[in-house]
Order: sequence, then C-alpha cells, then structure tokens
Amino acid sequence: MAEFRRAQVGTLITRLSERPEFIIAIFGPRQTGKTTAVLQALSAVEQESRYEAMEPSYSRAELRPLTLDGKPLTLDGKPIVLDSSVGAAAGSQPDVRHLTEVWQHCRHQAMRSPRGFVLVLDEIQRIAGWSEVVKGLWDADRRDGCPLHVVILGSAPLLMQEGLNESLAGRFEPVRFPHWSFAEMSEAFGLSLEEYVYFGGYPGAAARIDDPGRWGDYVRSALIGPAVERDVLSMVRVDKPELLKRLFDLGARYSGQQVSYNKLLGHLQEAGNTTTLTRYLELLARVGMIAGLPKFTNRPATAKAPTPKLNVLNTALMSAVGGYSFDEARADRSHWGRLVESCVGAHLLNAASSRTEVKYWRDKGHEVDFVLQRGPHLVGVEVKSGQAPVATRGLEEFEGRFQPVNTVVVGDTGVPLHEFLTLPPDHWFDSP
Repeated sequence: MAEFRRAQVGTLITRLSERPEFIIAIFGPRQTGKTTAVLQALSAVEQESRYEAMEPSYSRAELRPLTLDGKPLTLDGKPIVLDSSVGAAAGSQPDVRHLTEVWQHCRHQAMRSPRGFVLVLDEIQRIAGWSEVVKGLWDADRRDGCPLHVVILGSAPLLMQEGLNESLAGRFEPVRFPHWSFAEMSEAFGLSLEEYVYFGGYPGAAARIDDPGRWGDYVRSALIGPAVERDVLSMVRVDKPELLKRLFDLGARYSGQQVSYNKLLGHLQEAGNTTTLTRYLELLARVGMIAGLPKFTNRPATAKAPTPKLNVLNTALMSAVGGYSFDEARADRSHWGRLVESCVGAHLLNAASSRTEVKYWRDKGHEVDFVLQRGPHLVGVEVKSGQAPVATRGLEEFEGRFQPVNTVVVGDTGVPLHEFLTLPPDHWFDSP
C-alpha cells in the first residue's frame, strides 16, 4: 500500500519550491499528522534540510537518521539526518542561544547551496521568547537575501498562535491541519462511514478500534488529557481549572444540542459565570476540542446570555466520554442521531473556508441544524439520520424568512451522508 499523504503535504512542497518570502507556520490540533507531513515534504523537495526538535532530555545523536513509519527518509538516496555539530548538550533544555546557533548554521548551509536550505523547528513553543528571536533572525535573512526556508510547528497551538500574532505578524504564512476527514480516514485506514461517525478522525487511534477499551484509553490519555491539561491549563491563565475540565466533559456529552450557559452552570459543581464559560469554550475550540456555535440572527445583539450549540470538532471525543460502545451507539437511535449531527457539524467547522461562519438557527419552535454564512449569503443545512421521510418545516421557515442561496437535507432522504462529508462546505454556496 502506498504511503498516504494529506493534501497539506502538496501545499508544503509547493511553498518550499518558492522563494522564502514567509515563515511557514503549521497549525492544527494534536495528532493531526503535522510532523509526519513535514517529513514527507522534506523527502520530496530538492533542498537539503535540517529537522530540529526543541525537546529536552534526549541525545540528538539518537535521532539520526530521521525515519517515517520505521523507514529512513532519504534525499537523492541519502538519509535526512539531524546535524549534531552544533547545539545543546544531550539532556539539556534548548534555549534561545541554541535556537540562534542552529539558525546560523542553517543560514550558512543555505548561502552555500544553489538550491537553498530548509530548517524545520518542531516544538518551537518550548523555548521561552522564541518569537522575538525568530523575528530578528528572519528579518536579517531578508536583508541579506538568504535562501533559507523556515518551517515552525508545535503541539501547543495556543502558544504558537500567541507568538506568531504578537511578534511575527506579516512574516508567516499558515498551513492549517484540521482533524482528518471521512475521505482521509477511509482511504488511509479503511474506516467505514459508521466507524468514522463513532470513532472520528484521529489517525493514531485508528489501529485500536478493534479493541474498544484500548481505543478509549488512548483517546482519553493521549489526546484529551494533553490537550486540556497541557495545551490550555499550562499555557494560558485559567483561574478555575476544574471548571474547564468539567466544561469539556459536559460539552462532549451534550454535543449536537443547544445548551444555555446558565444551564451549563447548573450542571457544574464549581461556581463560575457566563463570561468565564464563554472564554473557556473559546479556548477548547482553539485546541481543536469543542466549539460553541453561535445562533444566527438578523436582529441587533442583546445583553442576554447566549445559547450556544455545542459541537465536538472530532466525534472521537464524544464517543470516548459518552459511555456507549460502538454497537450500543448504533442501537440507540437518539444517541446515533446526535453523533451523526455532530459528525456533520465537525466536518463543517473543520473544512469551512476562513470566509465562512458556521452557526445554527432557532426561533419559536422552528430550527435549522446548521447555517453557513458567507457575507450576506446563507445556506441552511438540516441533518436527518433516519430512513423514513421527515418533515423539514424548520428549513422551509428559514428559507421563507431569509432567502438563503441554498438549503440542504443531509441523510438518506436528501444528500447521502457519505457524499456530504466529501464535499467542502463552500460547495453549497455555488451548487443549486
């Protein structure tokens, strides 16, 4: 079987083939294949490269040569290796001095090479003050015309975003790695549609789905725990950490439902307020966990506490905390319906362009599951997971009031779920 490559690998290869006008910044939640994609791109471009992981407590000599799926990565028949001629001693914590030495070494390599050079800095957020140092080094390279490409990535999206937005605005070009789609999980791991709805889009967990206990342990310990406790709690100020953890748990369980902040507060043991919950929900969205969809309205905003619609960004999160086995989830029509709706919502949130907002609509008993808004243009999306004909009065009311450019029913009575999950959300703005 040929090695699977996400579409972002092609984007990286293209960017590395151009003149280095911007730092390539890779964004995405944990376990979305960012490092693997970078290594695949390095193996495909003509430039020599250096991959530097800013991790403490290891010997860099142990990381030579670089491998992917147990096989050495090569360039023109030669292995890609970590150059240990400069750098911090084994077991020490890399710092800005080490970062500068690595950069200077690669700068010299780039100036001597007719093809330039690629420096990859992984886990860059582990170096305190990294963004200011990178800014100075990058600006110096631009003045000198140095053909050094720089790729930065890390497992802490909040710290990455903070450093880039504060110090490197206008100097980086993002490559985003959302959660894996149904088409990707199907092609790479053979997941069926029902398996994708339940197990979601984590490639590292795919090999464990035949052992449900092991799969659940992996998602909770390797994905949920680090995302909540490291990416959020250890990197931004959170005054009520237990409230954040409980909010994630409730958000995953209530995915696909509209829940007011006041109702959420009633379920949470630790006191808080709607402002705190709003901020915590935004943090969970930024690390790829749970989003709170805003309500679509053409009325002026009010001071009333909003009622978000909760939606996991990967249905594996919902299944890992929900307590249903795969067979139990399929047998419970109500729960399966929420899983399918959450799967559709996750697809819309992960795959929508930056111009498109994902919302929901509800008014006086009428409801539409998802509303796509791109400027003045609207698309209504209703999810129906059953096979029997169903009423779409909410969608019809929405169409009569707001004249959307399109309305879509997802399910056996409309656009089949597997087809909808393979199409980008913006497709529906242009499709009749």
